[in-house]
Amino acid sequence: MATSLSSASYTLLRVLSGLMFCFHGIQKVLGVLTDRTPEFGSQLWIGGLIELVCGLAIAAGLFTRSAAFLASGTMAVAYVQYHWDGALDKKFFPTVNGGELALLYSLVFLYICCAGGGSLSFDARRRKSRED
Repeated sequence: MATSLSSASYTLLRVLSGLMFCFHGIQKVLGVLTDRTPEFGSQLWIGGLIELVCGLAIAAGLFTRSAAFLASGTMAVAYVQYHWDGALDKKFFPTVNGGELALLYSLVFLYICCAGGGSLSFDARRRKSRED
């Protein structure tokens, strides 16, 4: 029973975090439900493209480890470059510098990178079809 609950809860974590991450990319790349869209080809736009593609891959459980690794690194860069910015004063803390979400995404995606797609993923189906 505990194993099936942990598998289901992991799948829920992977799918929801992937879809939420993807939506950030949709906002940046396609300009949906936002007033500001970054310039095409800018660092912020490329970050949005990574959010869009990796978010979909993570949610689907397709190439999960690679997508989660790239997403985790992207969020680590976002945190360090845009939120923390090397400050050693009160802006050092994520609650003050606004970087809580970037830091949390980075750690969640690092976990997903280590755990893989799980049993309810396209990666598991691909693995199973190779074994047959």
